[in-house]
Amino acid sequence: GSVGLTETKYYTLSGPFRTDSGRELAGVRVAYETYGELNASKDNALLVIHALTGDAHAAGVHSPDDPRSGWWDPMIGPGKAIDTDRYFVVSTNNLGGCSGTTGPASIDPASGRPFGTDFPVVTVEDTVRLQKALLDELGVRRLRSVIGGSMAGMQTLEWGLRYSDFCDSVIPVAGAARLTPMGIAWDKIARSAIMADADWREGVYNSDGGPRKGLSVARMIAHITYLSGPIMWEKFGRRVRDEGELLNEITARFEVESYLDHQGEKFVDRFDANSYLYLSRMMDLYDASAGHPNLEAALDRLRTKCMLICFISDWLFPPHCSIEIAEALRKLGREVELHNIESTYGHDAFLVQIDPLTRVV
Repeated sequence: GSVGLTETKYYTLSGPFRTDSGRELAGVRVAYETYGELNASKDNALLVIHALTGDAHAAGVHSPDDPRSGWWDPMIGPGKAIDTDRYFVVSTNNLGGCSGTTGPASIDPASGRPFGTDFPVVTVEDTVRLQKALLDELGVRRLRSVIGGSMAGMQTLEWGLRYSDFCDSVIPVAGAARLTPMGIAWDKIARSAIMADADWREGVYNSDGGPRKGLSVARMIAHITYLSGPIMWEKFGRRVRDEGELLNEITARFEVESYLDHQGEKFVDRFDANSYLYLSRMMDLYDASAGHPNLEAALDRLRTKCMLICFISDWLFPPHCSIEIAEALRKLGREVELHNIESTYGHDAFLVQIDPLTRVV
């Protein structure tokens, strides 16, 4: 069921891209991958969007000995939930990221140096408009669906609000119309860890340096929010990694501490600290109800089918975030489904509980 060998491709916009902040970016590049074939009428496409620190590599492998398959490989492929025998699947990298799409680590044409924190603040809406520009370039005339989890669930919802006439349905997974104050607070702590690292240097650092310790701590903080109390007991309990050393060394660790160390250490080798600042702020900023009297009034723009999927143990994007969207859409008479999946995995469920997710999708 694998899509096999895949390749990340790149598209550069011919003209300037104006962000919601009012700033313009020249020569914006978008990293993307495609799986399956676009049909003659060019209307069998499906857009898959990645979460906060993901990339365009959603399925398959980049080489025969590649140890890392795409981040949603169990969901995408021949005969899978997102069936590449039927659909032309497109996956893109977010604006502001560091995996091929223009972001803070990209070279500013005006200065010849990396943007760093001179990069404009970018939004979910900016990224959705950039995704639409790519699809237009690929010749896609209509989307069968848009699907994504976490911050990508926000982008998926925005697709329904902004481009209902272009897509048959949207499937926000573990998403929300706006992040909770608790979620914003966790993001603030993570960004503070990066900025408190002396090697951050106000966002000016070399690609081989930077605030590695701060970024590692930020990733540890994030991973706590991705799990749940029950799954942490199941995975770690109070088991000790450095047995017999807890009373001798202050750095001796429980198993859960070792896990967080590992997650932080491997993350700093693949991700840019400034991109983490910008993408987490992108998630904080999104509010589908902004400029409207209430959420129901805002969702009146959504004219396509909507299927919301949430997980009962998710406390970062809790079920009530999906429930309020579903209830508002029902009041508006829209075609909507809501699936609240039993789970102990917390927010990470949309990446690991593939069987129930496959059945629903």
